[in-house]
Formats: sequence, structure tokens, C-alpha cells
Amino acid sequence: MQRAEPLRVADRVTAEALVAGVLGNMAALETVLADEAAHVRAGRLRESTVVAEPKAALAAAYMQGLEAAKANAVALKRFHPEGVEMLRSAHRRFTAAVEANQAVLASAKTVSEGLIKSLAEEIGRAQMPVGYGRQAPAPSPYGRGVRSGPLVLSRSL
Repeated sequence: MQRAEPLRVADRVTAEALVAGVLGNMAALETVLADEAAHVRAGRLRESTVVAEPKAALAAAYMQGLEAAKANAVALKRFHPEGVEMLRSAHRRFTAAVEANQAVLASAKTVSEGLIKSLAEEIGRAQMPVGYGRQAPAPSPYGRGVRSGPLVLSRSL
């Protein structure tokens, strides 16, 4: 794969195009993140995974635009200072949107891990024979310690 030439801002038109491109990618990515968070909050996990591919492409484009803006910071400040301020304020809003999205995803991860852990514990308790004396796990038919049943996970949720 060939690397593209780095963008060099040498006039106001190029500076405006760079700022507009970064702002456009940021807005599109913010919309995708909001959609993903809404799907996860509503429990529509399948729909939330559909946005993974566009999210990755938009994030890559945003990062490339951000790197180009950093590389041309002096020229941007010279040719389009109001664009730099627009980028700063948009980036603050975008950071808040990313943090909200990350909080939703972290909550969903914590809940799902808790469900799987409690399910595994419940399955493990069901394997314990009930009788007199000390409770011990049932021996494995393969002679290697505790017998554990399969943990079934439904991917259709």
C-alpha cells in the first residue's frame, strides 16, 4: 500500500478545505457514535454492531485529518484562524460525545460480564451434588478434577 503525500496548506482555500474536511468527519463520526449508543441503551446489540465498519472508516479519516491539521498548525493559524477556533470548539463537543459513548459501552460490557459470570456460577452450583456431609463437586468422567457443564451463549440476542 502506498502512503499518500502529506497535505501542505499554502493558501486560504486549502486551509478552509482541510478545516471543512475535519469538521465533516467529526460530525459524521459523532452521529455514528450517538446512533451506536442509542442502540446499546435500547438493547439492540445487533444494530449497534452494524455501525462498526463506518465508525472505523470515519475514525481513520478523522485521525488523518487531525494529523494533517497538526502538521499544518502554523499555516492554518495564518490562513484561516477562525477555522482553528471552530476546530477547537468542535473538538470539545466531540470529546464529550466520545466520552458519553464510552460510558454507555462500558456499562453494557459490565452488565454483560456480570450476566455471564452469574450464569456460570449458577451452572456450577447446579453441578454440585446435594447430600449429607461436606459438599464436593462431582468428579469428572475424565479423571481430571471437577466436572463442568458446557456454557452456552446465544449470539441471537
